[in-house]
Amino acid sequence: MNDKIKNLISNLKPLPGVYLMYNIDNKIIYVGKAKNLFKRVSQYFLKPQVGKVMKMVSEVDHFETIITNNEKEALILEMNLIQTHYPRFNILLTDDKHYPYIAIKNDKDPYLTIKRNNKDRKYSYFGPFPNSTAAYEMVDLLNKLFPLRKCKNIPNTPCLYYHLNQCLAPCINKNIKTEEYQKLINQIKDFLNGNNKEKYDEIKNKMLEASNQDNFELAQNYKNILQSIEHINQKQNVELFDKIDRDIYAYSVRRNYLSVSILMYRRGLLLSKKSYVVEIFLNEVDTLKNIINQFYNLYPLPKEIIINNEKVIKEISQIYDCSFTSVEKGKLFELVCQAKINADNALDEYFLSARLNDDKVKLLNELGNMLKIKTPYYIELIDNSHTQGYEPVGALVAFINGEPQKKLYRKFKIEHQEARDDLQSMIEVMTRHYKRVKENNLNKPDLILLDGGLNQVKAGKTVLDNLNLLIPIFGLYKNNKHQTEGLIDYKGNTYQINDKKLFFLLTRMQDEVHRFAISYHIYKRNKAMYKSIFDGIKGLGDKRKENILKVYPDLDMLRNAKIDELKQLLPNEVAVALFSKIHNQDK
Repeated sequence: MNDKIKNLISNLKPLPGVYLMYNIDNKIIYVGKAKNLFKRVSQYFLKPQVGKVMKMVSEVDHFETIITNNEKEALILEMNLIQTHYPRFNILLTDDKHYPYIAIKNDKDPYLTIKRNNKDRKYSYFGPFPNSTAAYEMVDLLNKLFPLRKCKNIPNTPCLYYHLNQCLAPCINKNIKTEEYQKLINQIKDFLNGNNKEKYDEIKNKMLEASNQDNFELAQNYKNILQSIEHINQKQNVELFDKIDRDIYAYSVRRNYLSVSILMYRRGLLLSKKSYVVEIFLNEVDTLKNIINQFYNLYPLPKEIIINNEKVIKEISQIYDCSFTSVEKGKLFELVCQAKINADNALDEYFLSARLNDDKVKLLNELGNMLKIKTPYYIELIDNSHTQGYEPVGALVAFINGEPQKKLYRKFKIEHQEARDDLQSMIEVMTRHYKRVKENNLNKPDLILLDGGLNQVKAGKTVLDNLNLLIPIFGLYKNNKHQTEGLIDYKGNTYQINDKKLFFLLTRMQDEVHRFAISYHIYKRNKAMYKSIFDGIKGLGDKRKENILKVYPDLDMLRNAKIDELKQLLPNEVAVALFSKIHNQDK
C-alpha cells in the first residue's frame, strides 16, 4: 500500500457515499457505494483479497469519495457514474432498447400500436413488456381478435381487414358509437390481464361453424388465430391470478461465478426471462445487489420483487419503492425453484461455451504482450463506408473486457469534399472524436484499431500526436485474399495473430465496426433517396412523410407498395403522385 492510499484511508468518514478507484493513468476502474465509506473502502486495502478484487486493488493508484445524504442517493449516483465512465471492474449488464408498451390511441376511432415510452397523453398504455417480441406478438393477436381500426390514417374505402371482420371500418361506417369502442377496449384490457378462455371458445365455435358450412379458408384463418392464443398461453408456466407486476429472482454460485435468473411477470403473465453470469466481486450479496441495481437501471420496477435472500432484502428494500418478499411455500415458491433451475442452466451454458470473461481478459493480456502495450481492456475501432463516394459516413465502436458497449458507439457524417478518399475520412473521424475526448476529459481507450494498413496507421498516429494524446494505435491489415492477417504499427512492424481465439475475438470486433458503419451508411443513403422521392409532391407534408417512413422504413418496401396500400395512408391524389414518382425514378 503506497503512502498516497494510506493518507486517503486516514481521511475516510463513516458516512454514506460513493467511492471511485483510479489507476496510475488517472482512469476510473471501479465505482462503488457504501453505507459507511470508512468500513467499505478501507477493507479493500487492509484485508487480503482474492480473484477479481485482488486484481482491481493491485491496479489502484488512488481513490476519491463523494459523501451523500443517504444510501439511496449513493445508489443513484453510483449508477450514473457507472453509465458515464464504464469502469472495467464493474458489472456491465447488456443494455437493451427501451422496453415497449402496447398503446391504444385515444381517438374517435382508436387503434393499437407499440410505443417505447408512456409519455404521450394521447394514448392509454399497457405494460411495459420486458421485450419487443412479446409486445409485437400480442399486438398482432389483438388486432386479429378485436375489430379496432388498423390504419393510422383512415382511407376512403374499406381494406382487407374489414372483409375479414377484423375492423369496424370507420372509413365507411361514420357513426360507430363510443360505447362500442369502449366495450372493445374493456375486452382488450381483460385479455391482457390473462382472461382469454372466453375469447378462445368464441373463435373455436366460429371455426367449427365455418367448417360445417364448407368455408374452409375462413376456418383456417380462425384456426391460425387459435394457434396464436395457444402460443401465448404456452409461454405461461403458471398464471398468477392476483395480476401483480412481479419479478422473481434466484441465483447459483460456482467457481467464484454467480448466475442470476429473473422471471418477469406483468399483470400475472410471464413475459420474459433474463439471466446473467458474472464473476463474484467482494462477496455474493454485494454482487447480487450490484446486478439488481443495474437491472433496474435498464428495466421498469415492478410492484413486488421475490428473492429468497434476507441480507439482500435488508440492504436494498429501503432504496426501491416496491415490496421485497421472501417465500417458502406455495405457487411463488414453485416459481423461485423454477428460476433457480434457470440460473443453474445459465451457469452450465456459460462454462460449456468456453466464453468466460476470464478467457477474454486472458486474450486481451496476450494481445497487450504481443503489441508490447498495457493490457487493452478498453478498445475502440474505427471504419468508414460509402457507395462510390455517395453519402460517406464514419463509425466508431467500443469494447470493454472484450464485450461491446453500445452506448459508447459513435456515428459521423463525413464533411470533407473527397468522399471517395477513405484515408481522409478516417483522419476526419479521428480528429473530431479524439479532440472531443480531450476537450471534455472523457475516458481514453487503451488501444485504437483501424481497418487498414500502414498509411492509415501513420495518419492516425499523426492525428493523435497533433492532439498530444498517447494512445497505442494499430491497423488490422489484410493479405492478398482480402482476409485479416495481423496487426501493423505506424513504424511498419507487423504482428502475426497465431492464437485462434484471439484471432476470432479481433475478427468479431472488426465485423462489428463494419456492420455499424454499413448500417449507418444504408440509413443515410435511404434517407437521401427518400428525400429525393418526397420532394415536389403537393400535399406530402412532414406529418405524412413521417407516417410513410414508419410504415415503409426500407426503400424497397416503399417501391413494392401497391397504390391501394398508399391510399390507406395518403389522400388519393397524393398517393397517385407518390406512386408515379417512385416508379418513374425506377425506370
